[in-house]
Amino acid sequence: MNITTSLPVLLLVDDDPLIAETLAFVLRKHFDVLLADSAEQAMALLRAAPVAPGLALVDLGLPPDPHVPTAGFKLIGDLLAFRPDLKVVVLSGQNGEANARHARALGAIEFVAKPCAPDVILAALSRALNLMQWEGRAAGAAEHSALIGDSPPLQRLRGMIRQFAQTPFPVLIEGESGTGKELVARGLHDAGAGPERPYLVFNCAAIAPSLAEAALFGHARGAFTGAAQSKGGYFEDAGDGTLFLDEIGELPLELQAKLLRVLETGDFQRVGETQVRYSRARIVAATNRDLREESRQGRFRADLYHRLSVFTIDMPPLRALGADKMLLLAHFRERYVQQAGLPPFELDDSAKQAWLDYPFPGNVRELRNIVIRLTAKYPGRTIGQAELQGEFDLVAPPHQLVEAAVKPAAARTEPPLVERAMAELQAAPGFSLDGMLKAWERGYIEAAMRLANGNVSQAAKLLGINRTTLYGRIGGEQKLS
Repeated sequence: MNITTSLPVLLLVDDDPLIAETLAFVLRKHFDVLLADSAEQAMALLRAAPVAPGLALVDLGLPPDPHVPTAGFKLIGDLLAFRPDLKVVVLSGQNGEANARHARALGAIEFVAKPCAPDVILAALSRALNLMQWEGRAAGAAEHSALIGDSPPLQRLRGMIRQFAQTPFPVLIEGESGTGKELVARGLHDAGAGPERPYLVFNCAAIAPSLAEAALFGHARGAFTGAAQSKGGYFEDAGDGTLFLDEIGELPLELQAKLLRVLETGDFQRVGETQVRYSRARIVAATNRDLREESRQGRFRADLYHRLSVFTIDMPPLRALGADKMLLLAHFRERYVQQAGLPPFELDDSAKQAWLDYPFPGNVRELRNIVIRLTAKYPGRTIGQAELQGEFDLVAPPHQLVEAAVKPAAARTEPPLVERAMAELQAAPGFSLDGMLKAWERGYIEAAMRLANGNVSQAAKLLGINRTTLYGRIGGEQKLS
């Protein structure tokens, strides 16, 4: 793999050799192309690339089963875990509207259906490149200034940041992808160590396991092939600031023991050295996995989990933030219309209600991408509900499924939904809508799994969602294995 030009770097992932080579031939006039035929090869290329790609063009139908979009959907999530600002364009023959919407919900910015002319692909990649440049110009203090929102969950979150920032102990930030965990980590640093001290981010998913130890702890000269001189790692470079360990659930088991030692004693050694060094950095970690379940399954050290979670912050999903969705809409709309030099779009009343009702399974990342698309497609226009819902990953709730699973037919005498809700609200002054929604979601998922005898694919069909969506709802594929 040689990247020798100043062209933008593009990762192209397609398992059809003819399509891949043809696309690579056309696109190499405009991009430095890294070519992969599987998700595994794509991630290996990313980790080894001397210049990290800013763009990815991904087919959904990838090995081991190219006839379904499962591997492609998972790859979108893995790519964005590796580099959250990567711009993913999907090019796929599995071009059903549901697949397009779900790919966008996962974080892809565009979906291009096969077959298509090369100029269509180039136009989509050009828009992605323009977006990269917009965001590059906007990067800085404004990008990390604050959490946007006034809802009770956001107010509680700000209170926890203020409370935990002044302590030296580790903080574990848990929550779904796209909820803004790095914003919270940065907030803890700014309110604690202070913005003048170092703040470093180490993405545990973005580096090969064989290189992670040297990256974290540093290495001595000659410690391995290519180590021409001694070099410090993230723990040294963080000094008395903050080291944010993103995607901590991806850290290899053999490194977890060494991280635990640093957390307990502060001691570590560079690779190839015997000299003991000491870290003063405050550790903040983040994950979208259920580390308790990972510990029970032997994939994450229980002692490390307990050490990392001295303080725990549970990120609220966007669906729980109510009217904050409108504040986020206004925030991103203002940002992108300024960058694009376009007049702002507006939502009519029906579209505003649809915006508030939509659960945003991809959280703030999905909301931001929808705003970007609306800015480009409807400059200066008023958008109605029909146009807006074309951007959503709509999943109809299977209301009859839970009744079928947990009640005999003769016992199904539930009152209408509104009457039942009124009765419950009157009977329970401490009612929590968030808790009720989570309980219903757990109930539907458990019912579907029982009906499907544990078959995840069949359960997803019963629920009317994609298999990868089901994985995301219950905490990851490993939780089901």
